[in-house]
Amino acid sequence: MRTKNDPREGPISIEEEELRGLSRSIAEIEWLLLSVVLLYHVFGGTDAADQASAAFTLVAYALFVMGFRYARFFKHESRWKLAVETWIMTAFITWAVWHTGRLESPLLNTYLLVIIASALALGKLTTLLELLLIGVCFIFLAGEFSLDGVISLRYAAGMFAVFAPFVLVAYTTTMFASDIRYGLSKARLLSETDELTGALNRRGFAIIADRLFGQAVRYNRPISLLGIDCDNLKQVNDQFGHKAGDTLIKALVDTMHRQLRQADILARQGGDEFVVLLPETPVEGALEVAEKLRLAVETSSIALAGHVIRTTVSIGVASYPVDGTTLDLLQAHSDHSMYEAKLAGRNQVRRHGSTTEGAA
Repeated sequence: MRTKNDPREGPISIEEEELRGLSRSIAEIEWLLLSVVLLYHVFGGTDAADQASAAFTLVAYALFVMGFRYARFFKHESRWKLAVETWIMTAFITWAVWHTGRLESPLLNTYLLVIIASALALGKLTTLLELLLIGVCFIFLAGEFSLDGVISLRYAAGMFAVFAPFVLVAYTTTMFASDIRYGLSKARLLSETDELTGALNRRGFAIIADRLFGQAVRYNRPISLLGIDCDNLKQVNDQFGHKAGDTLIKALVDTMHRQLRQADILARQGGDEFVVLLPETPVEGALEVAEKLRLAVETSSIALAGHVIRTTVSIGVASYPVDGTTLDLLQAHSDHSMYEAKLAGRNQVRRHGSTTEGAA
């Protein structure tokens, strides 16, 4: 019997790599911020009475950046971690601005670094919250703590004049970052998806299969692989044309998708060959799924140009750990069993190491 997915499933490797890239960018922004404040302090921008406090705070922030980033307190990057870093950046900037002229400080524009970092890494909502936090810091830096003063029209006009450029930068940067993320997601989708059927292609399948198989090995859970081949695509192409063959392939994918769980991974390897990865599925469950797929395809048909076109599939089954301990070995065994099914008369299910199992 098949079971549900392991709930301990982690983020996909592409997302992890994206977060690592964003984390490196935020690290560069943090060091840039530290360098700007340090240079301002070195060249006399800080009052003599505040120099000891400034030196201590600079060292403390540098230690925070090195410890938080290089001590590896976190096994994986996350957006929460990046958000915490931007909050600490905001606190550091507020301290620096407070001691260098408050709203007249030449360091006031360093708040833009926080906005840019948030827009690039954390999205629109988090950037809006960061902007609201910076707005509160502006009120604090203005030294106006009475409610009547804060809500007065004159005060609001003055704050708007100072704060408006930050709002504009936040808006344009988040829009720009959103467009970049959309373009990257579309490019990634196209690079990992079969254009004809919308199923995963070989590259997309490899990315997901490596992760799921790694989890199966790590937690000693079963996982199975089905190698599937359409039995008569060449004949359909020869008799009715390649357009009919494309229609047949799309119908075949739709039929198989309807028989699978949402967690199962179907991919087109190329031409008329497909592969299905079945997480949390031992060999018995995999044979049940393979037979269900074979029967569903056999009993389906498509109407094209006044003709009823039918097809069948040959399926090879291999399961971890009984049929192989690596993903490459499972793929080799499922492919070999699939070709055995075709040689034995097609429209059959064969498991690795079996000569008769699953014959239709």
